[in-house]
Amino acid sequence: MPTPAARSVTAAGRAARPLAARAAAPADKREAILRAAITVFAQRGFFQAQVADIARVAGVAAGTVYLYFRSKDDLLVSIFEQTMTAALTEGREALEGLTDPAARLRAIARLHLERLGRDRDLAIVFQVELRQTTKFMERFSSTYLRDYLHRIRETIAAGQAAGVFRKDVSATTAAKIFYGALDEMATNWILSKRRYALATEGDAIVDLFLHGVERPR
Repeated sequence: MPTPAARSVTAAGRAARPLAARAAAPADKREAILRAAITVFAQRGFFQAQVADIARVAGVAAGTVYLYFRSKDDLLVSIFEQTMTAALTEGREALEGLTDPAARLRAIARLHLERLGRDRDLAIVFQVELRQTTKFMERFSSTYLRDYLHRIRETIAAGQAAGVFRKDVSATTAAKIFYGALDEMATNWILSKRRYALATEGDAIVDLFLHGVERPR
């Protein structure tokens, strides 16, 4: 028979587990709603999707969605912010210790395409649904996307300073061209009927960016 002390420890453990579960529940529920929003936006399109659809896929009441997000617009913004925050963090970690500018560009390309390539629904939302209105595009271009482009620009500028890249081109323009190539390949991957690993396109993009299409003389 358990001693009073043992019964006390057991009771405390039982009390602690629900408290821990309750503490973790909000974050888990928020993530489930975001994941459901990605699925619904990808399948139905942002403008056709309803909050009730998202709640149903997430397995929560429609009112619960509004405990975490102000509106459907807020859901779309949160998807973008979460994706870009993860991309910037992952990129910063991957570039640590890499000093060769070309190797840094290859790492950026690989991570960019891998992230979108492993989640088709997210890629559709990121490449298509987020670009439906000027309002969203202006907001995104002035925040996380600006920081993302700045990281690419820094890599190119470092290569110019080291004499690896030509200096007669704008590092800012080059960064936008590089990002544009990655962006277009991701969109093409979504629209293509052919199934292939998106990340395999990374090296070709970097090679074309660095060397162009002109034959060596």
